[in-house]
Amino acid sequence: MRIIMIGFGSVGKAFAEIVNKDTGKLRESYGITPKVVAIVDRGGAMINQRGVDFQEAISVRMSSGSVAGHKTLGHKGASALKVIDSVEADVLLELTPTTLPDGEPGITHIESGIRKGLNIITTNKGPLAVAMPSLLELAQYQKVSLRFSGTVGGGTPFLNFAKECLPGSRVESIEGILNGTTNYILTRMLEVGVTLSEALKEAQDAGYAETDPSYDISGLDTASKLVIMANWIMQRSVSIRDVEVEGISKVSLGDVQNAKCSGKAIKLVGMINDSEISVHPRALPVESPLCVKGSLNAVVFNTDLAGPITVSGRGAGGTETAGAVLRDLIDIKRDLLRSSGA
Repeated sequence: MRIIMIGFGSVGKAFAEIVNKDTGKLRESYGITPKVVAIVDRGGAMINQRGVDFQEAISVRMSSGSVAGHKTLGHKGASALKVIDSVEADVLLELTPTTLPDGEPGITHIESGIRKGLNIITTNKGPLAVAMPSLLELAQYQKVSLRFSGTVGGGTPFLNFAKECLPGSRVESIEGILNGTTNYILTRMLEVGVTLSEALKEAQDAGYAETDPSYDISGLDTASKLVIMANWIMQRSVSIRDVEVEGISKVSLGDVQNAKCSGKAIKLVGMINDSEISVHPRALPVESPLCVKGSLNAVVFNTDLAGPITVSGRGAGGTETAGAVLRDLIDIKRDLLRSSGA
């Protein structure tokens, strides 16, 4: 499968490492031989229709700041749209960072790829938070796949579980801890007694928080994930404009300690039910299945037949999210085989 990769950060590099290490296994077990024919970063592109050498790409990126610095395969200043238009491929990986409120340039990348007939895998929450119903409709019209399991839960397959493992059951509501950064911060405030700003600094030093953690702290990251879950799992045609959002910036150490005295823990909880889609800090009983610690995520799917089902796991990380990209790639291959009657 020929792949164009837009974005070569932690997820892109981790995906490259997985493919390099597991080439034989992927071919023998799943019948796929991923071949990245182009990588695009902020400085331009590295293109090779016979397949980009990942070690070369990483080395050039480290030495020159962009894969476009390669002496023979580099294309300085080449835009993602130009590469999508000119390079022959089967799959587009859109791995650029989330941007809100407009979801660009990810929306344009995805739309351009779909219109060219490419199957799309994205880890970028922004386009889906802003325009998921229209992107899904466009992909269906063009008869291509749009996959995004890495946008919610990283390597923990929350979306796949709810969509594929509950046949016959209807998910009536969803509650979740969907942001590892805020969960780490609130856990440290509860267990160690540090302030929010001190816990945030710890999270950044430990690699759980970005240099700019505003999407996490404000609740927008959780809100984006709720939009994806509402559309995909509950068939709600919504965008991030439909989510009531309150982050954790106003949660004080006193609030956390008062909740602790009552046998509760404050968590940033996302909620989807028939009447609301919201993100709010809430004091939960410590025995609640949502009271996971550290950077873990947890989701409770309340179903009509099976009752509440809880899934938890690591919600972020380059390797974990790259694993979700690979999972989506395998699913696309299976879809292609089914459609061809193989």
